[in-house]
Amino acid sequence: MTLFKPCMLAILLAASPLAVLAAYPEQPIRLIVPHPAGGSSDILARTMAASMSKDLGQSIVVENKGGGNGAIAAQSVASAKPDGYTLLLATASTHGINPTLYRKLNYDAVKDFAPVTLFATVPNVLVVGNAHKQMNGLKDLIDYMKANPGKTNMGSAGSGTPGHLAGVMLKDTEHLDLVHVPFKGGAPAISALIGGQIDFMFTTIPGAISHIKAGSIKGLAVSSAERSDALAELPTVAEAGVPGFEAVSWHGLVAPANTPQQVIDVLYQSASKALNNEDVKSKLGNEGAKAAKMTPGEFGSFIQAQIGNWGNAVKSSGARVD
Repeated sequence: MTLFKPCMLAILLAASPLAVLAAYPEQPIRLIVPHPAGGSSDILARTMAASMSKDLGQSIVVENKGGGNGAIAAQSVASAKPDGYTLLLATASTHGINPTLYRKLNYDAVKDFAPVTLFATVPNVLVVGNAHKQMNGLKDLIDYMKANPGKTNMGSAGSGTPGHLAGVMLKDTEHLDLVHVPFKGGAPAISALIGGQIDFMFTTIPGAISHIKAGSIKGLAVSSAERSDALAELPTVAEAGVPGFEAVSWHGLVAPANTPQQVIDVLYQSASKALNNEDVKSKLGNEGAKAAKMTPGEFGSFIQAQIGNWGNAVKSSGARVD
């Protein structure tokens, strides 16, 4: 029987898939963010990328690819080579809302991706304008809407956004009759709230907190199951009288389907180290986010549950897109 010489065996092992995986990563990694640069999602992604880059010994380069409520970025990653060098910042929109919002979506949020981990949850805050500054809490707003059916304008950053759908969840739970007024982004919606064109809205904490502190709008409650450190004085919607209410935005990391498990494990361990870093947790908190960590399997189950939860609100809202 012919035996391989030691040098030949070493060459074969070096070229084997196991050796390649053991060396991962050997080049920079692309992290596709489904939103423009400078926004809260972009900042959260760059915070994680910077910490993980130091741990992995390779740069994680953030690339912004907006459009289609995140669908354009998600599709580009779904079709990328499953080698661990192209990742997606998965969000409540790309992997919770879009599967129901779009009747013809060019990716499958479950089958086309390999989950890595959830890393942050971001509650929305329910705010009212100057016309309702006398309200002491969410109950006052709900009582007002029930006493004035069809006369309350709810603003949002756009149809099918988490803020819009959080409002739909509140409407359905409390059997409210209100008018939805969508805007092209959170900033113009808040301007309309300050100007009195709308009565209330759910919006991101980073986009609202300076206006709340200045007194130009008033926060009544946050949409998460727990209070937000950024607005600790505000109760949750559940605490304010709507039991079981929860509607949070979130951010996680996913890779294309069929990415080797060894690569997923490397990325998960690196993300876990980042989330144990107090500086990283502080930077996430500055964006109104709370650090969260799930194993790849837990994150996969979470995504499937989110599709169902957000899907019910999408159907109720009538905001589906062809």
